[in-house]
Amino acid sequence: MESLDGQVAVVTGGGGGLGRAIAFRLANDGADVAIADVDATGARDAAAELAALGRRSLAVPTDVASRRSVQALVRKVVKALGQVDILVNCAGTAGPDAAVEDVREEDWDRTIDVHLKGTFLCCQAVIPHMKARGYGRIVNIASIAGKEGNPRSGPYCAAKAGVICLTKSIARELALDGVNVNSVTPAIIATEFIKCLPPEDLAPVVARIPMGRMGTPQEVAALVRFLVADEASFVTGACYDLSGGRAQW
Repeated sequence: MESLDGQVAVVTGGGGGLGRAIAFRLANDGADVAIADVDATGARDAAAELAALGRRSLAVPTDVASRRSVQALVRKVVKALGQVDILVNCAGTAGPDAAVEDVREEDWDRTIDVHLKGTFLCCQAVIPHMKARGYGRIVNIASIAGKEGNPRSGPYCAAKAGVICLTKSIARELALDGVNVNSVTPAIIATEFIKCLPPEDLAPVVARIPMGRMGTPQEVAALVRFLVADEASFVTGACYDLSGGRAQW
């Protein structure tokens, strides 16, 4: 794939986990990267490491569920780095572990706000800029849970299902504007948080994956890298599974 030299990427949730791996992959392939994360320390640490690679980087503490915060993010990135070519919506929260009758309304709201509203707000904020330049790549990180509907995680599953359909809707709206929009649906990925869970909790989840293992953040980052490449110029509105064979549709 061609280098990303001269392109600017915004990665939400880029201070850790999947977002961090994606940010580093894009930077290693030539992009300048803005790290947007509600964890200001994590964002600054990631941006400092990217700067050490010789790339321009920017840390922007951001609450993706806040329109004001998201709009400020885009203004800061454009002012500091000149443009936005790539947006990766990776910010997330686990959501409550509860049967639907026990889910508190505030937990439902927060999960939907971070995953679905946050993706919407970030897309809405960058689209005018991308359309004006006639170019853009947006990748929304959803989840296999948004297809299957796991028990005791209704808010998370509903949010991720919404991300998948929102992606398809936006992609059709922008199909003639040079802006491609796709989603990725990983199964369980071996982030530091996941690896800290008790083995008895992980075993049944991994057992559902035909390959018999968790995915890696680097594998997610590689798929995102393909979707933002010029070589993927005819790919839009797609939902790419990254599930080790678990996905059924």
